[in-house]
Amino acid sequence: MSILNLPGLFAPRSVAVIGASEKPLSLGNIAMRNLLAGRFEGPIMPVHPGWRSVTGVLAYPGIAELPLDPDLGVICTPGATVPALIDALGQRGARAAIVAASDADPAAMLAAARPHGLRILGGSSFGVVVPRAHLNASFAHLSARPGRVAFVSQSGALCAAVLDWAAPRDIGFSCVVSLGDSVGVGFSDVLDFLSNDDETKAILLHIDTMVAGREFMSAARAAARNKPVILTRGGRLRRAGGPIGPFLAEALAAPDETFDAAVSRAGALRVETVDELFGAVETLARSKQIRGERLAVLSNGGGAAKIAIDEIMSTARGEATELAPDTLDRLARLMPPGWVPENPVDLGVTAPAGLYEAALEILFDAAEVDGVLVIHSPNPIVEAREVAARVIAVQRRMDGPLLACWLGGQTADPALRLFAEAGLPSFNSIGAAVHGFGHLVQYRRNQAMLLETPPAEPADMHQGRRTAHRLIAQGLARPGGTLGDPETRALIAAYGIPAVASTFAASVDEAAEAAERIGFPVALTVSSPDLPREWDVGGVALNLQTAEAVRSAAEGVLGRVARTAPEARIEGFAIQPMVLRPNARQLMMGIACDPLFGPVLVFGEGGRAVELVRDHIVTLPPLNMALARQMIARTRLSPRLDAHGLRPAANRDAIAEALVRLSAMLVDNPEIVACDINPLFCDETGVIAVDARIRVAPLQDSPARRFSILPYPAGLEEPATLHDGSRILLRPIRPEDEPAHADLIGRMSPEDLRYRFFGATQKLRHHQLARLTQIDYDREMAFIATRTGSDGRAETLGVVRTSTDSDNVRAELAILVRSDLKGTGLGRTLLDKIIRYHRARGTAEIGAQVLSTNEPMLRLARAGGFAVHAAEEPGIMECRLALG
Repeated sequence: MSILNLPGLFAPRSVAVIGASEKPLSLGNIAMRNLLAGRFEGPIMPVHPGWRSVTGVLAYPGIAELPLDPDLGVICTPGATVPALIDALGQRGARAAIVAASDADPAAMLAAARPHGLRILGGSSFGVVVPRAHLNASFAHLSARPGRVAFVSQSGALCAAVLDWAAPRDIGFSCVVSLGDSVGVGFSDVLDFLSNDDETKAILLHIDTMVAGREFMSAARAAARNKPVILTRGGRLRRAGGPIGPFLAEALAAPDETFDAAVSRAGALRVETVDELFGAVETLARSKQIRGERLAVLSNGGGAAKIAIDEIMSTARGEATELAPDTLDRLARLMPPGWVPENPVDLGVTAPAGLYEAALEILFDAAEVDGVLVIHSPNPIVEAREVAARVIAVQRRMDGPLLACWLGGQTADPALRLFAEAGLPSFNSIGAAVHGFGHLVQYRRNQAMLLETPPAEPADMHQGRRTAHRLIAQGLARPGGTLGDPETRALIAAYGIPAVASTFAASVDEAAEAAERIGFPVALTVSSPDLPREWDVGGVALNLQTAEAVRSAAEGVLGRVARTAPEARIEGFAIQPMVLRPNARQLMMGIACDPLFGPVLVFGEGGRAVELVRDHIVTLPPLNMALARQMIARTRLSPRLDAHGLRPAANRDAIAEALVRLSAMLVDNPEIVACDINPLFCDETGVIAVDARIRVAPLQDSPARRFSILPYPAGLEEPATLHDGSRILLRPIRPEDEPAHADLIGRMSPEDLRYRFFGATQKLRHHQLARLTQIDYDREMAFIATRTGSDGRAETLGVVRTSTDSDNVRAELAILVRSDLKGTGLGRTLLDKIIRYHRARGTAEIGAQVLSTNEPMLRLARAGGFAVHAAEEPGIMECRLALG
């Protein structure tokens, strides 16, 4: 991912059209006419050896003969000619090229472009349209109106269809980009560019295929922090229910579910259709951000209102709120006798505009209401436009979260125009309105994932690393990499996941003896490297009460396995005490590797019927307690974990902690490629793993083995000593550092805060602190100096952070040292740490902008080897350290 030379694609100063032609309907002719029709303000230079002019513009026989260097080349020639043309453009200093040919050799194109840093859009690209730059370097039959929405797709046909669809709807664009085959410019590159484009307020993506999961995640997470990122994917990729192989998690982690998990963790929103794509961006752009998921419905028709409530209850996006007694009392004073106090609030078919206004004020004021859907059905007594005007007035006065649904065709149009002019979301169908609220809810959920402040991990989370590495090594030495039952249970236990003890027995007699030592009742399972699912071949016997029963069961198991799987090698038996937990729910959790997004975690319903129930959730590691709780809540089984009848509630925190421990086991041991813990029993006392399987494989550099979200880089931790001899720990910042970070800000002097934030700052809010503590280690780094305070809690003494551009050329530096610790050497220690980090990363330079009055920081910069000079902006000094 890189934005290098992308300005040459989105804002070129000159354009050359290679293969320009006078032949009607040829790509070279369409490209020339579109550039001219768009009134591009720079030189447009057609290149063709056989034409003296094209569309009235003087043509040139070759790229070498162009009178000036083009920024952008639009290549409309056959694929075989493209690599040489790219090289010729690069030699003339071109920064980007659009390749229309579908048969150009990708490797040859990249090889020709690489020495020049030239960026390739295509092949099979439809081109790019940037209305504000008067640039229509596309093969479209229509241009685009200026707007604030970017649309990016691999499909040129879809780009053309979107332009056609948007024209009568007066929808404008900041740009329309057809990536084509994404040979040189992909989704992550365009996301990086548009993330920092002030003219783009929302980014819409239509994705057919993707090849770089980690790069996409990193770019999408960065972009989604700045503006809405909404996407759709061509075709659902869910696997149909079928036979499950050796590992449940591998079968359950379907590509489409993993893609959904990636979108959620990125803070973006996925929708199903292109229509929904534009509807969602309009809703997000026009709606006040909702504070929760509880919707109230206000309507002049009971039937329409109940339809809306039914629609809400049938989805998992939002809920129909239960109005508080005080809210109902206030509403009752407005209503005629016989009014039913409930949500939806039915005003009656002839409700006047004033009643809408008064009722809406009450709902906006209600603490239990997070959003209000106002529905108006047409009638001959009340003017729909007048009601809309009063509703808009209330919204402006109270700034309440509003969605409007005006039913009817011709009678509703004037009201809908009023809402559009007021910049409020409006709909002409109940389904669309409820869907719009669902978009707000899901977007809020996904954005919240970026702002969670999880509690600290259990202190013993990673203490089993040494044991784990030994067990992993044993697994790598086994054919197929599947750990034996004892090693599997030991590995799980090393990370603090409770597991049923298991004893290996090599024979029938040893099985009976082991059972007597353990104590009855016991369970017996055949042990074989060739049997992934012992249940399926009759290899399990439960609730054995005597030694004789164990002998009989073992012999029966051997007979059944011999008949059903005669080729299986039998090593012996595993003997376990029976787990007697009458209140337990059977769960499963596991690990799989997605070919695009790498390692994933799976959680859901457990037991033998997993393949039938298929109630599971996929998410990307690393996981913390907050994300684990969300994972649990999203399953259909979640309500069954609550207390019902005489059955107490299951311990959700124990489940969440087990998921976090599983995530830690994966992060510490990326050799794990598959894992099933099934069943995982959970009741009011906690969890226990009854059965488990793990497969390992040597590490290799492939998308399936790379984490899409980089885990906490524990290897960067190191101790340090200050001038007074006190010991501190330098380490990367973590999300759970937010409280200590808030305390650091609170202990800074006003002057130091002004130096750091270039303005008066008394206190940072939660979303600001979360942004500072929850970073993408792939693009940012923040090292904190920490030690244990007198109260036993960890305190943050200072922080140094950098944000690195996507090309790893420049890292922007900021540093903050607690005001009472100046002169201790802490600032220099932090600065040295970040410089060493960027030297190892290969960053070209570190830069910082410092207030000219901030003498301590300027002295620190000079001492660290930075060159310091006045910036263009008055009162600012530019500091730069070249790393070579």
